[in-house]
Amino acid sequence: MNVLIADDQKDMLRIVCAYFEKEGFTVFQAETGEEALTIFYEEKLDLAVLDWMMPGINGIEVCKEMKATSGLKVMMLTARSEGEDEYFALEAGADDYVKKPFFPKALLARAKNLTGFHNVIQIADITIDTYAKKLYKDGSDLNATKTEYGLMRVLCQNKGGILNRTQLLDLVWGIDYEGEERTIDTHIRRLREKIGGSLIKTHRGMGYSLEASDE
Repeated sequence: MNVLIADDQKDMLRIVCAYFEKEGFTVFQAETGEEALTIFYEEKLDLAVLDWMMPGINGIEVCKEMKATSGLKVMMLTARSEGEDEYFALEAGADDYVKKPFFPKALLARAKNLTGFHNVIQIADITIDTYAKKLYKDGSDLNATKTEYGLMRVLCQNKGGILNRTQLLDLVWGIDYEGEERTIDTHIRRLREKIGGSLIKTHRGMGYSLEASDE
């Protein structure tokens, strides 16, 4: 599912995008209203998350243009505190309105509710339940740990692409992790023992990838 995240605060943009990507959304980023509209017209989007106070064309105007030409779901983000702001956002066509600061997981939950985000992904004989955060093989629960689930989820999101240890640590453990990179190898080995087969490929000196056809 494709989501556009538009915010001129780079740190906020990076954090929100990371949460959506970790859950399996394909994310497009914009820092201005003009960039947001360019992506809107070039890509097939399922959701737009727009900051109100972007430079150039603000989020409200972007929302109005999107709603005038499509049925795209729109969430409005704002640090504004005026009592009538929520009214103006909804009047412009926004489907939801979220005040800053917010808890990223709550924002993600709202986005899933708006879009009816699909919670199950099938890779060969492995089922990834992104709602329960569980892995199944031929219908049997693999009792994967949180880390094993996270690794499988991230590799699935980047299927066919090679992720090095640093990238996997950032995406699964978080950018603040300060442990050893080699912990990745141990968890990959344990995950392979559970899922079996040769879904996870090792690329010596480069990293790991998930190689499989969807069924």
